[in-house]
Amino acid sequence: MTSVFIDETGKDISDVRPESLPGGADTLELLDAAVAALGGQRRDGQRFMAAKVAEAFETGRHLLVQAGTGTGKSLAYLVPALRHAKHADKPVVVATATLALQSQITGRDVPRLLDALEDELDERPTVALLKGRSNYACLHKVEGGYPEDDDAALFTAPGAAPPGGGGERPLGGLAQQVVRLREWVETTDTGDRDDVQPGVTDAAWRQVSVTAKECLGRKCPLVEDCFAERARTDAGEADVVITNHALLAINAFEGLAVLPEHDVVIVDEAHELRDRVTGAVTGSLSAAAVRAAGSAVRKHTAASGEALERAAEAFDRAFDEDPTGLLPRGFTEEQVYAVRGVQEAARSGLSETKGESKGEDAGRHAARSRLSELLDTAERMLGADTARDVLWISRVGRWSPGAGYVGAGPGESATLNIAPLSVAGPLREGLFDGRTVVLTSATLAVGSSFSSVAGSLGLQGPGAPSWRGVDVGSPFDYGKQGILYVAKHLAKPGRGVSDEQLDELLTLLEASGGGALGLFSSRRAAEDAAEALREKTELPILCQGDASLPSLVKEFTDDPAASLFGTMSLWQGVDVPGQSCRLVVIDRIPFPRPDDPLGTARTRAAERAGGNGFMTVSASHAAVRLAQGAGRLIRSSGDRGVVAVLDSRLATARYGSFLTKSLPPLWRTTDRETVLGALRRLGGS
Repeated sequence: MTSVFIDETGKDISDVRPESLPGGADTLELLDAAVAALGGQRRDGQRFMAAKVAEAFETGRHLLVQAGTGTGKSLAYLVPALRHAKHADKPVVVATATLALQSQITGRDVPRLLDALEDELDERPTVALLKGRSNYACLHKVEGGYPEDDDAALFTAPGAAPPGGGGERPLGGLAQQVVRLREWVETTDTGDRDDVQPGVTDAAWRQVSVTAKECLGRKCPLVEDCFAERARTDAGEADVVITNHALLAINAFEGLAVLPEHDVVIVDEAHELRDRVTGAVTGSLSAAAVRAAGSAVRKHTAASGEALERAAEAFDRAFDEDPTGLLPRGFTEEQVYAVRGVQEAARSGLSETKGESKGEDAGRHAARSRLSELLDTAERMLGADTARDVLWISRVGRWSPGAGYVGAGPGESATLNIAPLSVAGPLREGLFDGRTVVLTSATLAVGSSFSSVAGSLGLQGPGAPSWRGVDVGSPFDYGKQGILYVAKHLAKPGRGVSDEQLDELLTLLEASGGGALGLFSSRRAAEDAAEALREKTELPILCQGDASLPSLVKEFTDDPAASLFGTMSLWQGVDVPGQSCRLVVIDRIPFPRPDDPLGTARTRAAERAGGNGFMTVSASHAAVRLAQGAGRLIRSSGDRGVVAVLDSRLATARYGSFLTKSLPPLWRTTDRETVLGALRRLGGS
């Protein structure tokens, strides 16, 4: 299928020859050579995208590229990136949302591409992978330079020998992992957690790693051998640096030079950028964090930590009776005093522990880093502006036998959070100013327009930098390969999965003979549906949480009769081409949770500005997620199948057409019998 090229205004630009664009001819020569060497096929969308990326580098104008599944967008931006890096003084930075895509690019895409272009490039460009410091093992911690974590009961698991005690009983599971990590550190060249096979739990990894604030930096006695420092050095000398959205955010927002100097950035999975950036700059404060800082101060310094304990008690009193959710009008007088008490206790603790030791003791440094974080967060909260910042209270829920997940309420430990209402301004200044940025994703346009994502990232409004957008389509013939079925006859979804939805799901499942990827709005809904259907069908039903996600996906892929149910990580992260995934079922339109504080605050802000808060926030969010979910079906030119949406609102509500515009152009129907017939043919029944 020939891709249709649309610009940011909706204009068809198919008549533009990619070779005629600045830098296009040279880039396409490299791309064509790479595709031929890799045994691939010429894809018009890929060629057009590569030429547009090269044009952005040449002109310095920002670019938004929507590239549908099958375009080969990684190659389409890596080829012009390598070409640009040959002549540039600074590296090209490529930022992804997930560590998985980082690993794919560095472990598979880049090595294959460099091998394919060996005869085309004068010298082999260097490519470096750079992650946050906590992703690398800390040699100083492994060698005992840091105190043991207070919550690390490594050798007290049932059947394990106690610390320093006699006997050699088998170590507990966590201890076994830590022992294996310590052995791995002796042989690894990278210290990168992703290189640990099989993987380990977060609790085990914490025993051999430190956060950026805990790190001693250049004062560490092992800094010359440090894995994280070595990765930063390699990045500084590389032609292309592969990193993630979080480091990009820290570099842009906090002024910390965690990335080497650069003037060209490619942001993949760009539909995630706003949320990833927001998450990276969200601050939290709790009585538990204040008490932990006090404990660290008492344990590793000469200070008493009593002021911190008093501050924690005051924080508990001030916030624990408030309901979970937004603080739209800011703090009460008591809450101001409580946060100020944390601020003053943290500042006092830093003053009391300053200059205690001529050397840099890791325990003391870790304690002071906790105090610094408390101080910074408290000051940020006290200076919050309700027009720019969002403050809310959250509580950790609990799992209750027989009842499942139970949300926490008043009286349980409160965490106070702060996040920017919008990251548009800071991104405009910290990311786009002085650089050329290319943003790409399979789902970047909303309702066939780039304006929503452009506005959320700072590319709209007075003083916004110049940018261009292009949709290069997809090589797949969606209208012939797949069906979009909306179960219009079902009632509007209520809480959980209804009996009516379960009956519909069972009918679809048995018609297809399995092969279904069930995408649910909540973990509880996925589990309930799996439990209910296991009692009604002999088809295998896998559910997220039954085992590790990679093993579940493999089992789903290997058994054409199996179905896999789950939540958000399946909506975006599963790539199962072929017969194994011939039915994608979506239980409801993925609107954000109504109690999401940031979503609520952004909706209210849009309405105050005279806009439609629901369409600006909730509908736009749902459109992107729905497109991501529907995109799980057609992953190759030979795929066939059905996307079934069990939410009648997609066909009946006024906003339904807006959401549908963001979906792949599958053949659409609300006729149940037509769909069941198609599924029976696909399943061979």
